[in-house]
Amino acid sequence: MLITTTPIIEGKRIVKYYGIVSGETIIGANVFRDLFASIRDIVGGRSGAYEEVLRKAKDTALQEMQAQAAQLGANAVIGVDLDYETVGGSGSMLMVTANGTAVKIEDD
Repeated sequence: MLITTTPIIEGKRIVKYYGIVSGETIIGANVFRDLFASIRDIVGGRSGAYEEVLRKAKDTALQEMQAQAAQLGANAVIGVDLDYETVGGSGSMLMVTANGTAVKIEDD
């Protein structure tokens, strides 16, 4: 399945719009709190372990969105947007959301 942030797919004709699809995942409190603590400690550096956690969260949200699109019969998702938002009473959890429009593009 093709997933793109653009509203069209150059060279392809969209033959059906299925509507908005989304996927979400949440990173637990300890991981998120430790993430910011480690970033403060690593001035100007990168934390590979935490980048991997965020990457997995993003991938999970995208996979859920893709699965929802496939259930509708779509073969592409256009206009994809990824959002990162703190949630929970103390804001100690991070929610990653992927949203897009499920479509059917013409086959070659």
